[in-house]
This record gives sequence, structure tokens and C-alpha cells, in this order.
Amino acid sequence: MNARSVAVTSLLVSALLATPCLGQEGAESLVTDTVYTKPQQLVNVGHGRRMNLYCRGSGSPTVILDAGMGDSTISWALVQPAIAAKTRVCSYDRAGLGFSDGSSRPSTASNTADDLHTLLKAARVAPPYVLVGHSAAGMYIRVYADRYPNEVVGMVSVEGSHEDQWVRGWAIGAPGQQAKWDSFLKEYGSCVDEAKRGLVAGTPAYKKCVGDPDPRFSPAINEAQARYASTVRWQAAAASERQAVAYASADQTRATRKHYGDMPIIVLTHSPYPKAKDETQEERNQRTLLWESLHLDVAAMSSRGVNEVVPNSGHYIQYDHPQVVIDAVNQAVAIARGQFSKQ
Repeated sequence: MNARSVAVTSLLVSALLATPCLGQEGAESLVTDTVYTKPQQLVNVGHGRRMNLYCRGSGSPTVILDAGMGDSTISWALVQPAIAAKTRVCSYDRAGLGFSDGSSRPSTASNTADDLHTLLKAARVAPPYVLVGHSAAGMYIRVYADRYPNEVVGMVSVEGSHEDQWVRGWAIGAPGQQAKWDSFLKEYGSCVDEAKRGLVAGTPAYKKCVGDPDPRFSPAINEAQARYASTVRWQAAAASERQAVAYASADQTRATRKHYGDMPIIVLTHSPYPKAKDETQEERNQRTLLWESLHLDVAAMSSRGVNEVVPNSGHYIQYDHPQVVIDAVNQAVAIARGQFSKQ
């Protein structure tokens, strides 16, 4: 999770697509590995652009970890080492995020899938893959699996976004929910201009656009994140993802196939869903039911699909209950291997 991701209001059901979800003050750092203070492997993906890739372990299928909106490889710090004990596993930074170079293209689900395919080919990370996506990346991995069906043998959606959550979520509560979202996009879109002028620590612009250190990360990791979050390329990439997620990316995901045969699809859904200050309990109940039904829809896209509700967890299940994510990924890998053995 990236502490620099800007908080989204409760307008978006429970998805919290860019929510920092900071840990409690004074909490012991969960992530201290210095690998997250610098690029792991910068892979040339053409046109003078490089993307950061971090692979561990060996075996097939390879697990590909795709972080939530505005996030980086560090989202998987508590799960990638354990998965590496079973098979090869790679995390990466999307264009402009983490340590990856920026792109001239919008950060849509379609362009993300294209970038990932180019990256894996350039890095010689051969299929088959089990794709794991958190939050917005729950849509990105479905677009990839639809576009490259012969490469993907399983998917794990960790609190994954759904293409219909915005339209249906905006219909809950008082009118004007979409207008609030668009106002949010405009407000935080100004961070690109702030970065061009120079984001200085201690200023209101810095606090809004870069944010506070995340107590779950070591000081060294927080310093590294603050450096790249202050850049124009990171702010532009984060803004582009936000602009696309409810519109272009949702449309692109909506156009994908609705059933993936017997491919294992495991969906993880957090619980409970606390009521926000600006909503009634009835609105919260409706949003909770909507979020769960959307996740059930994704699980139903396979005859081997399952939706698992994870109690006492927030949006970042991989931090709150990493073993649940590890077990889900290992299960998808085991099912895929079983299918290989029958061929």
C-alpha cells in the first residue's frame, strides 16, 4: 500500500480505491525490507521507457501481482516472499508509479494490460500466469485475461474493483454523488501542477498531494516513497488512473468476457463495513450488499469461482491478513497445476 495514495470518500461503496488506510499511530513497522527503497529490475519496454519488476522464486505458473490504484510493489511485501516458496512470483510498478518511468498514454485498464504484456515479454517471464489484482487492479487483470486468454490460468481478486460499482454506487443516497466524484478528481488533479511548481515538505500542498509517512513502513521506505510521490511523473500517473478508473477503465472491463470456463477465480472481500460520517446506516447497508454482490458476480465468472469474506479486515487484506491472500494464491496455483497434469 502506498501512503501517498489520496483518500477517496465513502461515495464509492466500500471500494476505497485510493484510500491510504494508514495504520495506527505508533504501530511497529510491518515492512522494513530495503528492496523497496530502490528499483529492483528496470526493464526496457520500448520508446525509451523502463518499468520496475521484482521477481522471486521458481516454478510454474508464475504469479503476477498487480497493486491497487497509485500503489507499487510494496503492496505485496507481506505476501510475495511466502508465495515465492511455492512458485515464481513477480510484482511490478505500473507506468509512472513506484520506480517505473511515466507514459504518454492514459493509465487505463487497456493500456495497463498492454504494458504488462510488453513488460513480461521483455523480461522473459514466460506464461502461464496466475494474476493477482488488488482494488482497481481487479479490473486490470480481467482485461489482461480477456486479451491474452492463452496466458492466464487463474485469477485472485483482492478487494477488486468492479466496472459497475460507480454507476450503481452513485445511485445510493442523495443525488449528486457522481458530481462529488468529479469534484474530487478536479481537486486532486491539481497535484500535477503543484508538482511542476515543486512540492515542499511542510506545506499544505505537500500534505494533500504527498501525505504523511505510513507507520507500517520503515523510515527509509517512507523517504523513498516521498521522493517519487513528489515528482510530476508520479502525480500525473496517479491522476490519470483516477480519471480513468470509473469511466474508460470501467468501460473497457465491461467489454470483457463474462465467463472464464473452469479457470480458478478467487475473490477476497473485506468485512466489516463501517458506516462513514456522511452516510446513514441504511445507505451503508445498501453499499455493503452492493459490494458483496459485485464480488459474487466476479466469482460466478468461472465454474471454479469462489468469493471469500475476510472478517476483521480493511480494504488492504494483504496487510491485515496476509496469510489469507497467500493461501488464496497458493490454492489458485495448485488448481492450475492440477489442470496441467490432466492435459
